[in-house]
Amino acid sequence: MRLMLLASACLLPTALGVAEARSVRQHQTSGAASGNNVIQAITVSGNTRIETSTVLSYMVAQPGDSFNQDDLDRSLKSLYATGLFKDVTLHRDGNTLLVNLVENPIVNRIVFEGNHALKDEDLRKEISLRPRAVFSSQTTAADRQKILNQYAGKARFGATVTPQIIKLSHNRVDVVFKINEAQQTLIHKIVFVGNHAFSEARLAQVISSKENAWYRFFSSSDEYNPERIKYDAELLRRFYLHNGYVDFHMVDATGELSPDHKSFYVTFTIHEGDQYRIGKMDVRSNVRHVTPEMVRPKIQLFKHQIYDGTAIQHNTTDMQEWLQAQGHPFAMVRSEIARNPEKRIVDLLFDVTEGPHVYVERIDINGNTITRDNVIRRNLPMAEGDPYTPFDKKYSKLALQDLGYFSTVSVDQTQGSAPDRVNVAANVVEKPTGEFSLGGGYSTDVGVLGNASIKQHNMLGTGIDAGISGTVAYYEKQADISITDPYFLNRNLVAGADFYFIQNNYQTYQSYKESQYGMSLRLGYAYNRYLSQSFSYTLVDRQVGNFYDAAAIAKDPDLMQWAPSIYVQQSAGWSVLSQLSTSLTYDRRDRRMNPHEGYMMKVGGDFAGLGGDAKYYRVKADGAYYIPLDRIMGNHDWTVQFKGGVGYMGDWSSSGRRNIIDNFYLGGENLRGFLQGGVGPRSGHICNGLTSAGKCNYLPSQGQEDLLGGRFMYTASAQVNFPLPMGDDLGIAGRYFLDAGSLASVRVKNKYTDYSRRNQSDYPYTPITGDTLTPRVSTGLGISWKSPFGLVNIDGAIPLRKEKGDRLYPLRFGFGQQF
Repeated sequence: MRLMLLASACLLPTALGVAEARSVRQHQTSGAASGNNVIQAITVSGNTRIETSTVLSYMVAQPGDSFNQDDLDRSLKSLYATGLFKDVTLHRDGNTLLVNLVENPIVNRIVFEGNHALKDEDLRKEISLRPRAVFSSQTTAADRQKILNQYAGKARFGATVTPQIIKLSHNRVDVVFKINEAQQTLIHKIVFVGNHAFSEARLAQVISSKENAWYRFFSSSDEYNPERIKYDAELLRRFYLHNGYVDFHMVDATGELSPDHKSFYVTFTIHEGDQYRIGKMDVRSNVRHVTPEMVRPKIQLFKHQIYDGTAIQHNTTDMQEWLQAQGHPFAMVRSEIARNPEKRIVDLLFDVTEGPHVYVERIDINGNTITRDNVIRRNLPMAEGDPYTPFDKKYSKLALQDLGYFSTVSVDQTQGSAPDRVNVAANVVEKPTGEFSLGGGYSTDVGVLGNASIKQHNMLGTGIDAGISGTVAYYEKQADISITDPYFLNRNLVAGADFYFIQNNYQTYQSYKESQYGMSLRLGYAYNRYLSQSFSYTLVDRQVGNFYDAAAIAKDPDLMQWAPSIYVQQSAGWSVLSQLSTSLTYDRRDRRMNPHEGYMMKVGGDFAGLGGDAKYYRVKADGAYYIPLDRIMGNHDWTVQFKGGVGYMGDWSSSGRRNIIDNFYLGGENLRGFLQGGVGPRSGHICNGLTSAGKCNYLPSQGQEDLLGGRFMYTASAQVNFPLPMGDDLGIAGRYFLDAGSLASVRVKNKYTDYSRRNQSDYPYTPITGDTLTPRVSTGLGISWKSPFGLVNIDGAIPLRKEKGDRLYPLRFGFGQQF
């Protein structure tokens, strides 16, 4: 009798699991030894690439075993499970087990057809099939699903992927994935169920998912994404807790695909509950030397205000950080609430307890292939042996993310050698830190411009920032080479150097050009997270000139009206500036770019005269305060900001050169609605009758009215930043502003304002106007657009109060670079 086990594989994706369910048929044939059921030998055939010993190692049945049906079934399944064989057949011939194999082919190449939204490189990273690997129908089916998942992530749920196998010679195949990407499956409708306190329009502003609209061509917010729906549910929960709805919970958040697979309908079912207000507030402390009386002043909430879960959490965090800074590193603060549904109030208790005493035993750095270990370690807020708290983990991650060197950062902890010891691991993934950019645009300040730069923000993994940049514009040329070491001499010092060339052509509104060649050395020190000081030394060679001289005016008398005043002529030629500067900054803003809340104060000064031609001193003070309007507007995009500044400049030696380019200037960015430098002292025109052509007959020494700047300046500004309709999708935000300021106290070498001496040949009488501290005020609107080709800023302002002779500039805009 002969026992035959037959099996065959099918390449169709619907039959990939056929080996698991294959029946094994057994029948008797002639020649079988009826009294001997032991496998004497195993013969393998059909294998060309795979060694016989390898095949036998996969089998359960071995020579010397009995012809056990279970062992034979398991051997058959094991051979199929390797993915190496297309077909496997087991035969019994007497006491010999015959294994007949058909090997799977080798993948020659993998081709994607019909893909446009995803590149071939992106798809190859996701699939498991590789050229010169063994082809497997199971792997092909799994890769097909992976590709579909990638298109689902791009909101293309109607996409289809069909694998095609092209047989080649020598048992090779080409695998072709034919892809029909279909249209994006966008969100057609978002519905809220159970909301009473807030309208659907208000809740739609809270979530990140948006309904499909024509103007969202720059945004992906209308693409359906299940993970985003979960995030939106969390945003809604935070929003309701922020507005006092303590009992809020999300009942369900679902997305339903339309029958035609072209759109999604998203439904959020919520339970709001009642709105609560804050009742009693108290502090309980179990920490030695920490009394409730010490902590109560740190409560930043007030009775009867609407319960705000976010504000309470921030207050709890601030308390804990304050206690740790006061010498209680293991102090922990938790907020406990007690609801009173009848009165709809919540009593708060801030519980101060002693957390576990845990210390850092070891810090491991993982994943840094470029950045050196010491660069990462010096930015961590802890070292081996320091106390370890949950805030250390939080701030460690934030500190490493702020470096900008890594695409992902995680900080993990494991148990150390003792219960009070932990090992901390900082896991990072490097990202490119080099930068090459070419750009262009237009600005009302400098005209048509082009710029190029090469920068490396983490040179050789040392954290050193270096770069070369250049700008060529119609009215300006600039080149700069800079290098900054954020941890100079392995200390808490920021050191840097700049070498630059600047050429400004002011002749659109002034009568001269300015050129500068110079260098600057910088050194900064951070006393703590908020207070820092910087020092710099500047050495610059400057030139004022390139205006119409006496020879040019003699040839063309009409050029007299563009000739510089005597005050500009006094600054003409080359001069050397040697200046030492310092500034002290206290910064409590929540972020440096686009702050939302907090404040910043800065005082500084300049001292020129350590060599060079200029001998002056300058003192400045600036401040800014940011107030979020989240509670009033229910939107994080509303912010009020107040800014102010004051500066004074004096000369400490009469022998110093008084160059007008060193003076304060007001207008433009620091006083919108007025020309850059258009407010303050200026040389006045004198018209000595009219020529025969009806033009003004200027005195020989008097030409164009020049902006002279001044010694004393003050500015003040109030601004409201607000969102615009469709702004989130288009990257547009609006602002309303009210600016005020003034500039006075002319600073020139000699004044020629004595009218009684106007007829003396050696006295070029030139009056000075605009020298007054009377405030100028302007108001207006502006927008910022983060466009695909750069940041666009537009400000339109009208003066509410101006002085005679002030130069106005109602519309100021620029794009291609930030200004």
